[in-house]
Amino acid sequence: MAAACLHLGADDAITIFAAASTTDTLQAAVKAYELDQHVHVVCSFASSSLLAKQIEQGAPADLFLSADEKWMDWLAQRKAIAAASRVDLLANSLVLIAPAGTAVVITVEKGFAIGAAFRGRLAIADPTNVPAGMYAKEAFIRLGWWDALVGRLAPAADVRAALRLVELGEADLGVVYATDIRGAAKVVQVAAIPQDLHAPIRYPLALTATAKPAAAAFATWLQGAAARKIFTAAGFTVPSAPAP
Repeated sequence: MAAACLHLGADDAITIFAAASTTDTLQAAVKAYELDQHVHVVCSFASSSLLAKQIEQGAPADLFLSADEKWMDWLAQRKAIAAASRVDLLANSLVLIAPAGTAVVITVEKGFAIGAAFRGRLAIADPTNVPAGMYAKEAFIRLGWWDALVGRLAPAADVRAALRLVELGEADLGVVYATDIRGAAKVVQVAAIPQDLHAPIRYPLALTATAKPAAAAFATWLQGAAARKIFTAAGFTVPSAPAP
């Protein structure tokens, strides 16, 4: 579900559509940018797939921050982004989580009996089109776990919704980004998923084809030192080179 960083809707506001997993961190970055530049920025957070489709249908976004390359590629093929502005802004990793207080022991390796390791369901962002779920499915297939898990999935609209299912005890296991559990007291990490089990988790940023001129300055700022400090403090890594 979309959420706004500000309740301001000025015609000259910059609008960024961003993956749900960036919610807290991007809101902090936006606040810093607004204080520094006195420019209004409005954010809309949801799954990358939903946001990409909204942009393609003409939604008024100036920037898109996706949680994977595929949905940015999809927009590029439709000439809905300014291709020259595209940059990999952030990187992340996946972890398995359980409700706090539970004793779940998981070894992430081929041959591990994942089906017997927990009861109930596995919360996962929809693996058919949401990046976090797609990365997780790829890893589970490589581990030989998918067949044991597919009938026990609790698909969620985005990764934050998957986290909530575990927080509420509606799923006994979940797969989310490492950054999602920062400050999440109701869950515990039970295992990290090695990054060589799935495609690299990158968050590409690009201006849309209809972006306001002021959006370019915000895109540049997001690649600079002040924003990098906010992103790395939240657990993201920054694969792109610093902006000049």
